[in-house]
Amino acid sequence: MNLISIILAAGQGTRMQSSLPKVLHPVGGKPMLQHVIDACRSLDTSNNVIVYGHGGDQVREMIESSGAQQDLSWAQQKEQKGTGHAVQQAKAHIDDDAVVIIAYGDVPLIKADTLARLAGQLNNDSSLIVLTTILDEPEGYGRIIRNQDGRVASIVEEKDATDEQRAIKEVNTGFIAARGKDLKRWLSQISPDNAQAEYYLTDCVSLAVAEGARVDAVICDDPVEVQGVNNRLQQAQLERAYQLLQAEKLMRQGVTIVDPSRCDIRGALMAGKDVLIDVNNVFIGDVRLGENVTIEPGCVIQDCQIGDNVTIKAHSVLESAIIGNNCDVGPFARIRPQTVLKSNAKVGNFVEIKKSTIGEGSKVSHLSYIGDTQMGDDVNIGAGTITCNYDGANKFQTTIGDRVFVGSDTQLVAPVTIEDGATIGAGSTITKDAPENELTLSRSRQITIKGWRRPVKRKQPESNRSEQNQE
Repeated sequence: MNLISIILAAGQGTRMQSSLPKVLHPVGGKPMLQHVIDACRSLDTSNNVIVYGHGGDQVREMIESSGAQQDLSWAQQKEQKGTGHAVQQAKAHIDDDAVVIIAYGDVPLIKADTLARLAGQLNNDSSLIVLTTILDEPEGYGRIIRNQDGRVASIVEEKDATDEQRAIKEVNTGFIAARGKDLKRWLSQISPDNAQAEYYLTDCVSLAVAEGARVDAVICDDPVEVQGVNNRLQQAQLERAYQLLQAEKLMRQGVTIVDPSRCDIRGALMAGKDVLIDVNNVFIGDVRLGENVTIEPGCVIQDCQIGDNVTIKAHSVLESAIIGNNCDVGPFARIRPQTVLKSNAKVGNFVEIKKSTIGEGSKVSHLSYIGDTQMGDDVNIGAGTITCNYDGANKFQTTIGDRVFVGSDTQLVAPVTIEDGATIGAGSTITKDAPENELTLSRSRQITIKGWRRPVKRKQPESNRSEQNQE
């Protein structure tokens, strides 16, 4: 099947109250339009045509910067004159023999399976397929009018409906599928002869019926899937719906999510067995969790690979890092990009690691900054240790060997090497390489001044005190 999607993304979205085009507002950390493109791509479409208008340069720039472009085409709608007019702008991209799906860039939860059902329903007997849903409160939506054979006879907008028609709960979602040659013929016949003076895509239904063609419907069982976004409230509602879908998928795979309403996945999260995710965690980009991982409350984890039997303690932030098996991180730790923790390493509270490798079994437990460092195995870094890697213009490397002990409140001024087995005395500033298996320290000699008295506040003369009191 030669399958083409046309995605309408030209609306201004004035009710969003934003300078950002509506279809670029995110759901699950990704522009709404990108969700729809991805769903269409899942059907192996030969072409995905984006009809853009308001904020067109922003729309093209953001979508094209996200990756693959070879299956994207663009059609500009310079004036917004309705959905039919929008699709007319894409006519040059419609092949006669193609099956065309019309989708909407502000309906981010649409599933590829639903679109596949829509396209798959089109056969030798049907000329047009309409995607519908059932609403308990259908106010504001076009009603689906069926004939005695159960086929779609027309779509009636609420303002034009009779009381009997308003009682119908099956409504139009806007998504349709049709053959290219039929769609182009109907598009050439629709007119703006209505109160809004717009070209309605729904007019294709009445045109098809008038030709004697068969129009059928595919019912979407979940109305939330086909809900569009017109304002920030609806955006927030779909955000929560999206997050619940992600959480449910993970829980079916055996992940424990303490409260699905307080877990945000803004990308792709993969998890092994017996993973526990506590409340208020945010996962961004590509995150992979091994088996028996615990994520305590309030963590932000972005583009990380985390091994087995790892605990990420509360309120830690990890970005673009690799965490080996059996590691502990946090609480209140920050792991910055290009950091690797090898197995059994420990990073404690209020520790920041940047562009460094922490060796197997090594510990940076308290209140330290380790940057641009290659650290060996079984190293102990004392509280308050800093690698001074930046001189104001350039950054330099610190190398720490195996079995090194660094005392508290130490500054390692890069470039510097601490060799295997070295011990650095607490309170030292190390500017030269420290030899292996030796104690190295830099410290002022401690002395006691006998008879020294702590200063006390001098007494003021009586005359001065009287003057101050008068003031």
